[in-house]
Amino acid sequence: MSGVKSANVSPPSARRTVGGGGPADDALSHLLHDLRISGVDYGHQQLSEPWAIAFPKSAAARLHCIVEGGAWLAVEGEPPRALSRGDVVFLPRGLAHVLHGTAGRPTPHIAEWSSDRAGGEGFSSSASEPPDAVIVSCGVAFNEPCLHPLLALMPEVLTVPGAHCDPVIKSLLAAMADEILVPKIGGATVLGRLADVVMTRVIRAWVETDQAQSQGWLTVLRDPKLGRALGAMHRDLARAWTTADLARTAGLSRSVFAERFTTVMGQSPGRYLAALRIQTASRMLKEKRLGAAVIAQRLGYRSTPSFSRAVKRHLGRSPGELRRGAPTQD
Repeated sequence: MSGVKSANVSPPSARRTVGGGGPADDALSHLLHDLRISGVDYGHQQLSEPWAIAFPKSAAARLHCIVEGGAWLAVEGEPPRALSRGDVVFLPRGLAHVLHGTAGRPTPHIAEWSSDRAGGEGFSSSASEPPDAVIVSCGVAFNEPCLHPLLALMPEVLTVPGAHCDPVIKSLLAAMADEILVPKIGGATVLGRLADVVMTRVIRAWVETDQAQSQGWLTVLRDPKLGRALGAMHRDLARAWTTADLARTAGLSRSVFAERFTTVMGQSPGRYLAALRIQTASRMLKEKRLGAAVIAQRLGYRSTPSFSRAVKRHLGRSPGELRRGAPTQD
């Protein structure tokens, strides 16, 4: 297996302009606008059977592209997923997972991936014979990922089949390899911007092609009017949103907006917002970066006690118990 390298990346100084019409004036662009990259790692694996690589849970989002051959993706609690040449798999919140060969089950030889370790039993390749699989992996760390609306909306694992995958992605990943293997002045900035485009195009390809989720937030992203309201809600969780506020943002009457939103999302805007705040609070508490008072303020609760009561009511645990990892109450 070839080497793995990392880079700390400063957020690009120029970001996409959103608003005022034009191609960027859509829900996905709004949600992608403030997705700030803070670090990137990249790996190019040439793999021979038997092989398996474990990716531990990480704060970084993880992307894999199957360049040659095939692989299986194993995630705890789910059946293995078969991946073929050209497929891309994206884990936006760094869920622990294993990539492996040997159809149907992992091999017993599993080496843990890390940005400072390469090689290991079970995935060495030989120059005298072609590898069984070639996989490109990219990890991207975001600033305050638990606060970003798009990452909050996405499932733990999403896949884009090779038949639907953006052909530019492979070229972008190859350009990232060039920046790492042949370091040049400004390489960290170039790497960060390439990773930014890779993630954006992967997410867009998934939004455009995933037909399995015909309901829910994916449908909202495809609806320009509902998408504007959804993006506004996620960008400003502290605001005391009313249905009338959201309807004005969407450019719809209050009644039409409420009916359309409830039909697509399966719940009213108010219930969705309440659930979103609790979901976001849970992630923020478990990451142990912020105290309850700060989280309460960021999420629009009137006081820390009201925040604590809401968390206890919805999750069965107090904010302190969530931070300590206490088991859920039955």
